[in-house]
Amino acid sequence: MGVQSNAHFQIVRCRSKKRLQNYMVCSQNRNRRARNGHGSKAPGQLGFTLIEILVVIAIIAILASLLLPALSLGKSKGKRIACSNNLRQFALSTQMYTADNDGKLVDNLPMRQGTNAWVTGNMAESSDATNQNLIRQSKLFPYANQVALYHCPSDASQSGGVPRVRSYSMNSWLGSRYMDGGYNRQSGFRTFVRDSEIAAAGAARIWSITDEHEVTIDDASFLVTMDDSQPFASFPATRHEHGYGLNFADGHVETYKLRDGNTPSPVKPGTQVSPNNLDWLRLKQVTTIR
Repeated sequence: MGVQSNAHFQIVRCRSKKRLQNYMVCSQNRNRRARNGHGSKAPGQLGFTLIEILVVIAIIAILASLLLPALSLGKSKGKRIACSNNLRQFALSTQMYTADNDGKLVDNLPMRQGTNAWVTGNMAESSDATNQNLIRQSKLFPYANQVALYHCPSDASQSGGVPRVRSYSMNSWLGSRYMDGGYNRQSGFRTFVRDSEIAAAGAARIWSITDEHEVTIDDASFLVTMDDSQPFASFPATRHEHGYGLNFADGHVETYKLRDGNTPSPVKPGTQVSPNNLDWLRLKQVTTIR
């Protein structure tokens, strides 16, 4: 038995030694292939096949296509909020002006009637369109005393390669009796020059300052012809997802979307709008009363 056990032990020992030798040879061969760039990757070494790289690029492209519209929408929304904040500042400023001037509204006259207005400068004139001093000389500037407030962040219009300084205009029925002339001789609509007159009409239903389209903006008076003689002679902006902001005499701000499919964009002079246009009728409803 002792002899057989010893022989068996020797056989097992030889087999184990042979396995160890084989393992060492295989390990040496693998390391050699790795150093030569073949077979398995060496520890710490990274590598990608062409297919793997193309898959990664495709995934990145898909993620970008999903994220970019959301980022663009977020940027657009941020500008709309900033524009609404400008309009809120104007609402507070006009109220402070009225309080300091015995209930009188800030003057709002067409430029051809003089320069005594809430803000001066004609955006259709290149010399005025980029002149910040005209903003500073305006009646409302002591109350809204930052030039940037007068420009909508979404307004990309320029004059001579320089951004225009103003994007906003005031309701032509506020701040003067000018509209009592030819536009209102038989219509009987009211003009407002004192806060008590607006209060009688309902301050929450009369808009004051709006974001005007870059094609029609000129002086600071937004013309609304209640007799339908010139629908959208002054055209509201379309910069905020095809909509425009406007503040009201009580201080709140709203955004009106242009929803009538027949509302054209005033890209060309002489754009015709029907008196029955729904967007036009909606603006008229909050402009003045009889």
